[in-house]
This record gives sequence, C-alpha cells and structure tokens, in this order.
Amino acid sequence: MPIDPSIAIGAELPSQEFAWTASDVQLYHLGIGAGSRPLDPSELTYLDDAKPQVLPSFATVVATIHTTEVPRVSFPGVEIDLAKVVHGSQEVTVHQPIPASGSARMTARITEVWDKGKAAVIVQESSAVSPDGTPLWTARSSLFARGEGGFGGERGPSESVALPDRAPDFEAISPILPQQALLYRMCGDRNPLHSDPGFASAAGFPAPILHGLCTYGMVCKAVTDTALDGDAHRVRGFRARFAGVVFPGESLRTRVWLAGDNQLLISATVPERDDAPVLADVVLTVA
Repeated sequence: MPIDPSIAIGAELPSQEFAWTASDVQLYHLGIGAGSRPLDPSELTYLDDAKPQVLPSFATVVATIHTTEVPRVSFPGVEIDLAKVVHGSQEVTVHQPIPASGSARMTARITEVWDKGKAAVIVQESSAVSPDGTPLWTARSSLFARGEGGFGGERGPSESVALPDRAPDFEAISPILPQQALLYRMCGDRNPLHSDPGFASAAGFPAPILHGLCTYGMVCKAVTDTALDGDAHRVRGFRARFAGVVFPGESLRTRVWLAGDNQLLISATVPERDDAPVLADVVLTVA
C-alpha cells in the first residue's frame, strides 16, 4: 500500500544539519525574480554581497539548496510516484529574521494524512534551531498525491480565507522569465516536472510548470516590496494553498488587502489566463 496512515502519522523524519552563505541567499532571491529592477536600490538589498536581507520564504529551500538528486516521496508509511505529487500548501513562521549566513538543525515529522477520495494529502511540520538552540523558524507543508486516496481515512479540514469585497490596497505584476523554473531548480529542487517536457506531459501538463515554491516566494517578495516598503525583516509569517499552475513566461498579479491583527490578505493570479488563481488562502503576518 503506497500510504499507511497507521505508520505515517506521527512518524519522525531524519533530522538535518545544514549551513548557508550570503551566496545561497542571493541565488534563492534570483530564483524568485530579484534583480528585475537593477537600478532600484531597494531591489538590490536582496542581492548584497556581504549581508543581503533574507525573505522568510528562503526557509523552504535552505536545508536542501545544495541538493542535485531528483527528490523522492519516500517517508515512513508513504511511497508515492513523484509524477503523482504536487505541493498542496506551505506555511513559514520565523521567530527572528533569518541571518544572511549561518547554520541550523531541523527536525520534522508527519502530522496528518488526509483522505480526499481520489487523492491523499500528507502534512509535515518542521522546526529549525541555531547551534545554540535558539528557534529560527517553524514550517508546515502538505503534499497532494493524486490517485492515492480512498484508504478510508478522515477527509481533513476545509477552511478558506475570504478576501475583502473592495479594491486592493496594493497591486503588483511580477514577470516570470521563460527560464525561471530552470533557474529556480538550482535552489535544490530538481524535480523533472519543472524542466523535462516529456515528464511534464506524462504527469498531465502541456509543458513544464513553475515550482509551486517559486510562485510562493515570488508572491512573498511582491507583497514585501509593495506593502512593506521592501523590508523583509517585517515579515513574521507567510502561508498559502497552491490552487493552480504557473508556466514560465507568464506573469503573476499580486493583490494585497490590509487587514486587522497585523495581517495582509493576498490574491495571486495569472493575468494572461483571465486571472486564473494560482495561490489561495494567502496570508502574510507582519511584526
């Protein structure tokens, strides 16, 4: 059986120890579109050679940024064909601004496995601490595995974030380079779904698609630039559910509404496809 919830739920995943440099931060920021306005001083704060500011979304790649192997979906109680899997959701909460260079230890576990009928959702939680034990960030993510449901498990929660019925307070258009996925894959995600036309076709897509976490990072950056004056240190949390695909060469439209409790509510769509949604239930929390 590809998924055995009795084994998977609560399973501890191997801990990871890793380090990163300012060059790793720069590479990640380039992968999500930084530098598109090279004459803008605030844009270059993401690419400073000595001490670039770090978007919290960097936490999604830092532990594996030097990986060159194709990823596997192999956990205790979970063995799934990579072609069946897409990212379901992502959330990062930073407990302090991520430094431009450093090291950390990360622990993770599977917290839930939901049965959606024709698909399954596997939820992981992870936390990273510095060498002296100081909490750095906590992350929660889910994988959506097509064709792996129907095992009789609970369906799981179904919550949504309602956007205000008014014009957004901020709006931005972010261009996506034709080679954006090929650049972003240098951050450690070598899934051929984002580079190999044949693999993408076998997975049901007309062409390689942009990494969901690249879209996630691009929207986090767009919100930071437009609503927070480009100050990534103000971001304390960012969460989203992946609702559609993005193809390299398109663009992202990010709309932002100011809300209470230090929160920004966000819509992310592709204008070239009649504003098709690509992220849903998007919330950014500020300090």
